[in-house]
Amino acid sequence: MTVSHLRLKEIRIPFKASFRHASAERASTSSVWAEARSTDGLTGYGEACPRPYVTGETIKTVQAFVSRYQASICRDVADLESLRAWTRTHAAEIDRNPAAWCVIEMAVLDLLGKERAQPLEALLSLPALTGRFQYSAVVGDAEPEAFARVVDQYCRHGFTDFKVKLSGLLDRDRAKLAILSDRSAGRVRLDANNLWERAKDAIPFLRGLGGSLFAVEEPIRPNQYGALADVADALDCRIVLDESFLRVDQVAELGEPKWRWLINLRVSKMGGVLRSLQVVERLRAEGLGLIVGAQVGETSLLTRAALTVAHAGADLLVAQEGAFGTLLLTDDICDRPLMFGAGGVLDVASYPSLHGYGLGILQSEPLNSERFVSMPI
Repeated sequence: MTVSHLRLKEIRIPFKASFRHASAERASTSSVWAEARSTDGLTGYGEACPRPYVTGETIKTVQAFVSRYQASICRDVADLESLRAWTRTHAAEIDRNPAAWCVIEMAVLDLLGKERAQPLEALLSLPALTGRFQYSAVVGDAEPEAFARVVDQYCRHGFTDFKVKLSGLLDRDRAKLAILSDRSAGRVRLDANNLWERAKDAIPFLRGLGGSLFAVEEPIRPNQYGALADVADALDCRIVLDESFLRVDQVAELGEPKWRWLINLRVSKMGGVLRSLQVVERLRAEGLGLIVGAQVGETSLLTRAALTVAHAGADLLVAQEGAFGTLLLTDDICDRPLMFGAGGVLDVASYPSLHGYGLGILQSEPLNSERFVSMPI
């Protein structure tokens, strides 16, 4: 296969309702889209969600990365082996620009699958995608009345696993947990989005919420593994690493016991599918738990890529996030968006397109092409 050229676009899809947490508030997507065209006339598609508060990336830095390396990729990447080789050779650059690499890698993998008439799993020598995937309810920060409405909607649809964004306002966050308790909502984990500087600031607040905690995600500034262990010990809960886990070699920095750590693996922030699968292998070897997460505003394309990772790590999987489709977006990129149904379940058997070539769900240009704005590279 020869990649003749790459194209980059910005995705601009409004949300049906804004979503807020401690680091940001969004009312539309903030994503990039890549198209890799082969000399045979086939096109592969990729997506990434650069976040300055996660990886330090923006849409402009993704644009600069693709501009810098597009000639090398078109010249040097012709098959899966050369794609892996390019990834290894440029590991340091990808570490600094994981979302930028994700959007390219996904497009190339999609193209390779189409060229070889294979679904992504077959291309990567993985078991075929099957089964039912259970997603968590993710509830953004909101005033108690609005929060209760969202929780009630989830409960009516049979959700039993909740991720709740904290505000850092004690009365407000207590009220949110009381609402969940009143509804017997099931298992709850909290996401603080790096609200506090230090463990000694986070621990009293989290204790003050009352009750026992299953897990807390990123309570303090990133990469303070010793201090995060102190939070886990003080609260007798597990710690979810998101902003504090961007590279597979960070596993070595985590102390014992390993069961206390859960890794929130989001394909975009990890630098694509191949690097995400490497993380899964390392977590399995080290006995760590896995959450396959999502960036707010992902389209069905990143949802599809995350299914590959979740299926490969099914034995480690503690929770899965995303698959909101048109429950959040005003429209998606394909005729039938990938999204959870009743109880938060996405059943592979209900989506024959998942077994199409490459990523499968998009065999021609996106359904809503007017939402895509070309970016020079």
